[in-house]
Amino acid sequence: MKELIIATRKSALALWQSEFIKESLQKEHKNLKITLEGFKTKGDVLLDSPLAKIGGKGLFTKELEESMLRNEAQIAVHSLKDVPSFFPKGLVLAAVSKREAVNDAMLSMEFQSLASLPKGARVGTTSLRRKMQLLLLRPDLNIISLRGNVNSRIQKLKNKEFEAIILARAGINRLNLDKEVNFIYDFSLEEMIPAASQGALGIESIDEAELLGLLKCLDDEATRIETHIERQFIETLEGGCQVPIGINASLKEDKIKIRAILGLPDASEILKDELVILKKDYENAGLNLANKLISKGAKELLKKAEAML
Repeated sequence: MKELIIATRKSALALWQSEFIKESLQKEHKNLKITLEGFKTKGDVLLDSPLAKIGGKGLFTKELEESMLRNEAQIAVHSLKDVPSFFPKGLVLAAVSKREAVNDAMLSMEFQSLASLPKGARVGTTSLRRKMQLLLLRPDLNIISLRGNVNSRIQKLKNKEFEAIILARAGINRLNLDKEVNFIYDFSLEEMIPAASQGALGIESIDEAELLGLLKCLDDEATRIETHIERQFIETLEGGCQVPIGINASLKEDKIKIRAILGLPDASEILKDELVILKKDYENAGLNLANKLISKGAKELLKKAEAML
C-alpha cells in the first residue's frame, strides 16, 4: 500500500486526532503517503437538540463510514466513545491507540471547583451521564444542554451564558485549552465515572488484511483491554448516549478496577457498582458486571430513563 486517506470530521478536536494518527503512522511507515479528507457529519450539523433526542453516537460516524464503503477513504479516526458497538459490513475496529486522561473536568472563568459554584449555577453539558452525576453531587445546580464544538462551548462560557461547563479532560489536553479559561477542576473517578472509552481513539478501517497489518502499530494493549470491558458493558445493557451510563475500567499491573453507574437523568434513582478482577479474566468482565446490574433492575431503570427524554 502506497497511499492512505483518512476520513475525518472538520472540528478542531477531530482534526487533531486525525493528524495525531497520521503522524504516528508516518513514523512507522515512512514511504506511505497519508492525506486527510474532511467530512461534515449529522452530529456536526444538528446542534439544536441534545444528542440523546436525535439519534446518539452514530451521528458522528455514519458519513465517515459511508466514505470508506465508497472507497473514498481507507480509515477513519474517532473518539472511541462516539463509536457504536456494531460496525457496518466490511468495516472493523482496526486499532485502539494509547489512552489519554479518562476523567471529566469542569471549566469556569470564576469558580475554582464544583463546591465553589453558587446555588443554582448554570452548568453546560449535553451528556445525560454527566448531568446525573452532577445532580448527585450538587442537586441545586441548573444543568443546561450545551452542544457545539469545544471552542464554541468555551466561547459561551466566556460570554457568561454559563457559570461552568463540563468537558472530557482528554480534549482539553489535546487542544491545549488550559490557557483558555481561568479555572479547571478535575473530577476524580469517585466523583464522576466517565463514558465508555473516554480518552481513547478508535481507528476504524476497511476490513482488508494488508491495511489491518499496517495499522497494527497503533494498537495499545492496555487501552484495548480497558475499552473492551467498557464497550461490552454498554453493549450488554443496550445503552448508548440516549441513557445515563458511566463505566470505567482501569488496568494497573495485573489487576483491573471497574466502576459503573447508571440511572435516571435527574439522579432520583441510580445503580452503582465496582469490582476488581485479574487482567487474565478481562474477556467477559463487562458482560458479568452488566448482568449483575441487570439482576438489580438496570434494564427497567434505563427504560424509565429513556421515557424521561
